Formats: sequence, C-alpha cells, structure tokens
Amino acid sequence: MIGTAIRRTRAYATLVRLPNLFTAPPDVVAGVALAVGVGGTVTSSTVFGLAVASMLLYAAGTTLNDYFDASDDAHERPERPIPSGEVARPRALALGLGFLAAGVVTAVVAAGTAAGVISGLLALTVLLYDGVLTGSAVGCLAMGAMRGLNVCLGVTAALSPVLLPRWALAVPIIVTAFITGVTWTAAHETGTSDRTAVVPAIGGVVVAVLGTGGLLLVRSPRAGKVLLAVILLACFLGWTGRALRSAVETPTPETIGAAVGACVLGLPVLESAFAATIDPVLALLAAAFVVPAMGFARVFSVS
Repeated sequence: MIGTAIRRTRAYATLVRLPNLFTAPPDVVAGVALAVGVGGTVTSSTVFGLAVASMLLYAAGTTLNDYFDASDDAHERPERPIPSGEVARPRALALGLGFLAAGVVTAVVAAGTAAGVISGLLALTVLLYDGVLTGSAVGCLAMGAMRGLNVCLGVTAALSPVLLPRWALAVPIIVTAFITGVTWTAAHETGTSDRTAVVPAIGGVVVAVLGTGGLLLVRSPRAGKVLLAVILLACFLGWTGRALRSAVETPTPETIGAAVGACVLGLPVLESAFAATIDPVLALLAAAFVVPAMGFARVFSVS
C-alpha cells in the first residue's frame, strides 16, 4: 500500500516536472521588480498569489504536454507516467485543464483584471503549444512567449504591463528569446544529435547575458546592485556554460538533455540578475527558488 502511494506520488511529480515548477515564481518576481522599478507598489499577498498562479499554469503546461505526446512518448520515453501506465491519459487531461483553470482564477483573485488577461493569454498559449505547435519553430517561440508572459504576470502585481517603459519591456523579451533557443535545443534532445542542436541554446544564453549587461548600462544602478547583478550573471553563465560545453564536445541525447535542464534551472538566476538592478531583496528571493528546483532535479527529470 505504502509502496503504491509512493510510486504514484513520484509519477505525478514527474508528470508536472516538479523541479521546473520552482522556476516559474522567479518569472513573477522579475516582473514584480520591474513594476517596483517604475514606481509601483506591491503587497506580499499579491506576489504570493501570482507566484502560485504561475506554478499552476506551468503544471498545466507540462501535464497537457504529456497528454498530447503520449503516443510519441510510448516509443521515445516509455518510462514517462502515461505510457508506463502510472497515470491514465484521461486523468492527465482532466488534471491539466484543472490546473489551467485554477491558475487563471488564482491570478484574478490575486491581482485583478490585468492578471486575468495575462493569465488567460498564458492558458491559451499553453493549449496551442501542447495541442498544435510542439516541435515546430513557432512552437519554440510560443514556449518562450509563455515565459515572457509569466514575467508580465508579475508586473500586474502593481500595474498593467502596457505601461512599462521600453527598458523594462526588454526583460520579458530577453526571457522569451532565451527560452525560445533552449526549447529549440530541447526539441532535438532525442534521436540522432549533433552540435548544431546546441547552437540555439547557446544563442539564447548570449542574448541573455548581453541583454542583462545592456540593462545595467541603461539603469546605471548603485555599485552594490551592479556587483550583485554581475555575480548572479556570472553564476548563470558558469552554470549553463559548463553544461552547454559538454553538449558541444559530446553531442548525445544525454548531454543535450542535461544542457537543456541546466538552462531551465538557470533561468531563476538570470532573472535574479535582472531584479538585482532594481531591488536586491527581490533578487535574492528569485535566486532562492534555485534551491528547491535543483534539489528536486536530483530525483525527478527536468525535461
């Protein structure tokens, strides 16, 4: 009985990509930092509610992804929860749609109409990506856009994203570009792999680093904030760079998958670097989510 419960718990944790769920709140925190940077005022309850909403929407995306990819996974990843029989496919559909609805409702309750619009766009993009666009170039862009929208969701803690100045809008755009590149690499994770599959993820990292550097130049924060941002950016570059280098040197599904995982888990560090240019406390809050993300990544698959 206990063994069965543990096995099922593990299956559902794998279904929602448990480590990845903790990379969603830093998106929100980065958005909150942008809102604060332009004079917005936020409350801890609003930030918490939006963080929970982002995790629910992320869980919806991963769950529905496995639902739609069940036939492909049966051949390429038979150990996944649905093809292995640990989670029934209809149950995964119901669970995914439930997560979507709960995420939108939670966002509306936390931050009102603007959050409802952004979370609704996120939910729609999740359905389009999982149901139609997975594996395509447009699909990679859609995945990146979901992360960018998640940053905008954090902005709604204080104001509408359309009110952000150009320098602030650059942040969700940079996040979108980074995740688009990583998603393209992830799409070529299985099967025959070569070095070219890693190039988009490398390009995403380069865009992220240069974009953060540009933000530092535009914002010209105090020395302490610059130092913290540079340290966090160096950590991001070191963490992702090591995995990407291994994938380039030995391009196999295993090394490319590890590089994708490193980039996904490195996103909170990148976003903490963004936040550091505005508020060190928010930067450290975003970075703190790396601990549970990496901890669970030792047990559960990231990709």
